[in-house]
Amino acid sequence: MKHRLGIYIVLSLLLLALLAVVSLYMGVYVFEKHSIIDVFKGIIYNDGSIDAADRFVLMDLRLPRIVMGILIGSALAVSGTCLQGMFRNPLATPDLIGITAGASLFAAVAIVLGVYIKPYIPEVFHFSFLSLMAFVGAFLTMILVYRISTQNGRTNVVMMLLTGVAITSLGFAVMGLLIYFSKEEQLRDLTFWNLGSLAGATWTKNGILAVIITVAYFFLINKGKALNAMMLGEHDAQHLGIPVERIKKQIILLTALMVGTCVAFAGTIGFVGLIVPYILRLVFKSNYHLILPMSAIFGSILLLVADTISRTIAPPSEIPIGVLTAFMGAPIFITILIRNRNAL
Repeated sequence: MKHRLGIYIVLSLLLLALLAVVSLYMGVYVFEKHSIIDVFKGIIYNDGSIDAADRFVLMDLRLPRIVMGILIGSALAVSGTCLQGMFRNPLATPDLIGITAGASLFAAVAIVLGVYIKPYIPEVFHFSFLSLMAFVGAFLTMILVYRISTQNGRTNVVMMLLTGVAITSLGFAVMGLLIYFSKEEQLRDLTFWNLGSLAGATWTKNGILAVIITVAYFFLINKGKALNAMMLGEHDAQHLGIPVERIKKQIILLTALMVGTCVAFAGTIGFVGLIVPYILRLVFKSNYHLILPMSAIFGSILLLVADTISRTIAPPSEIPIGVLTAFMGAPIFITILIRNRNAL
């Protein structure tokens, strides 16, 4: 099993690297040197062989954006996979059960009302205020959904989805009020969060994302066997020696942290946590030992492809990436509903 998983991971990483190189060269701007090796050699040795415009586009625009797409796609896919395993249902994804909406709502509050809130919090948190608010929104929403939809150790799927719908509706209502009272600059920022975009990628944001995702994966990425046991039921998993409550708390906290950070940096990007586990489940059945690590790579592949399409399909403008992922995810969502309608 480990040997097969290793082969899958290596092949998937090679595909991801190939797509990253292709994405680097796709766009309105064309590099003077067409060889990726020449471009990177010129940057590393700083010998003046690379045009300043080439260096700027590569290091400050395209590479940070590609890296952010890889990181956020991976985080959203792993979050969706872990939630599906915990709730034992393929519909439990951050956007469908309201976690993304909760993070977006608190991010919107930070954008519009941050100037009134910041004086009451320590100055050390001012720089990361938006990210902290998005995390708090995701965390509170996750706790609320879990408490409402779970009773006696069993999750009511209908209650879970209805709670997500209610939270999303409330989020839209409050954001509507914020849009009504917002200034022009705040209105542009709110539009960014609602549609989702990687255009604001920077190396600083990527560094923060990398640290958070690394910490989260340290606890989550090896939980495949535990999630397989939890698919049998929480009581059966406990009899097999799985610390169910501890794993559930880790999933709640870390998925909220990852989703909140992703929303803070890129806005609302939905359905990644639905599409990737669904496709992998068709290949690997419901074996989370394989699905969980593979979702970390294929989430990156999906969002990288979507972002490349979004910025190249209608140059020089770009289509919001959240719109593209919704177009891809909605048919899969409907398919899952039809296949599971007797179980709902």
